[in-house]
Amino acid sequence: MNKMFLDSYAYDFRDGLIAQRLASPRDTCRLLVLDDDIMHGTFRGIIDYLEPGDVLVLNDTKVTYSKLVGKKESGSPAEVILLKKISDKIYEAKIKTRNPHTETRIICKNGRILIKKQINIDTFAIELSDDKILEGAILPTPPYIKRKLDDKEYQTEFSKREGSLAAPTAGLHFTKRLLKKISDKGVKIACITLHVSYGTFKKIDDIKSYIMDPEYYDISKDAADIINNRIGRLVVCGTTTLKALETSSKSGKIIPGKGASRLFIYPPYKFRSGTDILITNFHLPKSTLLLMTCAFGGKKKVLDAYDVAIKKGYRLFSLGDAMMISRPKAIYR
Repeated sequence: MNKMFLDSYAYDFRDGLIAQRLASPRDTCRLLVLDDDIMHGTFRGIIDYLEPGDVLVLNDTKVTYSKLVGKKESGSPAEVILLKKISDKIYEAKIKTRNPHTETRIICKNGRILIKKQINIDTFAIELSDDKILEGAILPTPPYIKRKLDDKEYQTEFSKREGSLAAPTAGLHFTKRLLKKISDKGVKIACITLHVSYGTFKKIDDIKSYIMDPEYYDISKDAADIINNRIGRLVVCGTTTLKALETSSKSGKIIPGKGASRLFIYPPYKFRSGTDILITNFHLPKSTLLLMTCAFGGKKKVLDAYDVAIKKGYRLFSLGDAMMISRPKAIYR
């Protein structure tokens, strides 16, 4: 039953649809609008669907330079992604190389990395030879992106609080000019923070035993007040933002605060944050992000929209095109 459940969230696509770069300008990407019907446009046209009194919520997290590239002493290539600092020069990390094990040494541009011990199936405790090695860190990027991204390409225009290991990619489509036009229209903008973990790319094997990596979130009183006192609709940009709001919601109100969220949203799920519209990208088959999107928009409607998008050549995943999904009343609490 578990395998059948996950397999029902699979879909076919051709590799050529995986976006390798943002649209330029970034708000000229395509936008699929999913309401009672499916409509097509460009992202900058999203302003036409927003109304005075609506509140747009963005995730202002910033991707951390946390990827180190080097070679093992044997010469095999190695990539290290720093997940969190344990103590001075000691980090928990993911390591991509052939046969990583205790006492393996990785040579990087500004120093060496020693694998101290394995923490779990895919993470290790490592020791840096010197903090100078961090000067060579680069942005971690999704494994399906095959080119090096420049410093700004994988950050949103409103990124501010460093701590993410992946970008909140629905926000990549907004330009400062578009945000100003939205604000000038009378839409209030609230920024909250959720630092995305690298676990966003993890494969689900067992829906019942799957544990989400903890992700730090912070919702200020000012942001909560803007959301709770709105007179229009709640428009949420990104699954990360929606997850933070759902984590902090109670009786339809957003409670300001901070903490670590392990919330795993998949159908059937009754949303409690009051979100009316979700802006999101097209996600990997059988991923946690696709499951959340289907929980919000309705599985059949969302997957049917994916079929339409693929037939029309929409660009997929982190740097690809966007969707705007209106909440079906029937699946809300």
